[in-house]
Amino acid sequence: MPFVTTLTLTSGDRHRLDDVVADIKDRAARKGVELKGPHPKSPDELRIPQSKTLGPDGGRFESWHHTVYTRTIEIVGYEAFARSVTEEEFPDGVHVSVGVEQRTQLGSGS
Repeated sequence: MPFVTTLTLTSGDRHRLDDVVADIKDRAARKGVELKGPHPKSPDELRIPQSKTLGPDGGRFESWHHTVYTRTIEIVGYEAFARSVTEEEFPDGVHVSVGVEQRTQLGSGS
């Protein structure tokens, strides 16, 4: 039963995020690692209200808008490669969350 490591990478900088994902894909290809993805998710448009007023008349700052981009990669098996990727330092602004699950093969009866 293989372990599947799911990497979810998010960033507000799409180009930096795509560079990190491309680097992971290139290293996986050189080592013969089975990857699924990257699977892009639709960008999340965040609106952050500003609470500070401009003056006594009650004017407010405009809300701040921020876009968050997400890519998901699955590493099937290859625990050593998955561990090396998750232990590395990522550039500022690129956030990584990791999930690991053990999947049963079809027809295994489990």
